[in-house]
Amino acid sequence: MGEDVGARTFSREDRARYREKVRRCLDVFAEMLRESRFDVERPMTGLEIELNLVDDDSMPTMRNADVLAAVADPDFQTELGQFNVEINVAPRRLTGTGTAEFEEHVRASLNEAESKARTVDAHMVMIGILPTLRPEHLTAETLSANPRYALLNEQIFAARGEDLPISISGVERLRATADTITPEAACTSTQFHLQVSPAQFADYWNAAQAVAGIQVALGANSPLFFGRELWRETRVPLFQQATDTRSEEIKAQGVRPRVWFGERWITSVFDLFEENVRYFPALLPVCDPEDPAKALAAGEVPKLAELRLHNGTIYRWNRPVYDVLKGRPHLRVENRVLPAGPTVVDTVANGAFYFGLVRALAESDRPLWSQMSFSAAEENFTSCARHGIDAQVFWPALGYLPATELVLRRLLPLAYHGLDRWGVDPAERDRLLGIIEQRCLTGRNGASWQVEALHRFEQADHLDRPAALREVVRHYVDLMHSNRPVHEWPIP
Repeated sequence: MGEDVGARTFSREDRARYREKVRRCLDVFAEMLRESRFDVERPMTGLEIELNLVDDDSMPTMRNADVLAAVADPDFQTELGQFNVEINVAPRRLTGTGTAEFEEHVRASLNEAESKARTVDAHMVMIGILPTLRPEHLTAETLSANPRYALLNEQIFAARGEDLPISISGVERLRATADTITPEAACTSTQFHLQVSPAQFADYWNAAQAVAGIQVALGANSPLFFGRELWRETRVPLFQQATDTRSEEIKAQGVRPRVWFGERWITSVFDLFEENVRYFPALLPVCDPEDPAKALAAGEVPKLAELRLHNGTIYRWNRPVYDVLKGRPHLRVENRVLPAGPTVVDTVANGAFYFGLVRALAESDRPLWSQMSFSAAEENFTSCARHGIDAQVFWPALGYLPATELVLRRLLPLAYHGLDRWGVDPAERDRLLGIIEQRCLTGRNGASWQVEALHRFEQADHLDRPAALREVVRHYVDLMHSNRPVHEWPIP
């Protein structure tokens, strides 16, 4: 959601000053790239997970302020809706047992947080979209108290000038209208961060874009919204629509959306930041007192605050990140395509597959993106969001084939090779990629389990849709806490 900003209004002078400042930041960033001023010695990986809060009846509960006070852990933060929180996991290297350390840390943190959340009558759920959400849960009153959310809501609707239509046609059809951005709060995701050098950035970003659809097919976990069965990863179209600043007329002119897959392979990280500045007006034109050019000339590391804030309001599925840690600047690819859940071990397995696969593709002698059009990668992404683990995808030299077949035949061996290149312990590599293999062989991920469970409760137990959805969540939470990978989950 971008950096913390206080409640305020913006003048025309603010916007003009911000535009000039963000362009100055871009010039300084270009100079830093030319001078190779980035930390590349010990590449780190990171992880963020967004969570839902429910009550004892499996319904959303607007208690994130109470939960955060009870948890009292700086790794946990607010998110857009009062029924959301986020955990930011400390970065670490993948070498050796790094993936096992991720899993151990996340499980311990979530278990402790869950026990404290129960003291305020709340429970944490890792799921892409909470099935029991209803329209009354997504209103201006359910925005989190942080003023940046109200300000962002105000600026998006000022840019639109009208309410947001939500229209999704999947197995069933949904038509709704929103007068706030709170439908975005329904979309809870997992974000993987991968630190890369400027020289490698384009290859890693291109690789991440090329496999984004495959990630979604394997990891889909958002098939239900407002009581309807929609796309297997409904989070994708919902997020795109819930943050759209464009009116219908502006869309017809070809103006780009702020939730964006992109439109081309890149040759430098500069391409992405330059597109951000060229295509997208500021939503939050807040200027920092730092002069980035003077800071750089003085031998300091510029914060590039305006460039970073602007980047935080453009929601690429693979987003470039400039950050400064311990006085050293670095670059990261932030992979944002996956939903949260179902379990910690599934999340870490998804991460292992992603980290291994993108490294193998980025270091390939013949880049995949020289054999595949960008539009084919985007088509795969949409198809996989719609159909999940049953999707058909296009791949160079193979044509159209089931996503699971592509993973088993071609991509899993690459992921094994990539994890070896990272120095991941072989037992860890085999354990985590074995989960991905079994998911493909069984055809079961979070989305398929939710849908099968829903149909079971409706058809065998004759429950109405709201009661069936509550039962789906109740059983899901129990299985989530078991940390059994989702391909082993029984249908109730």
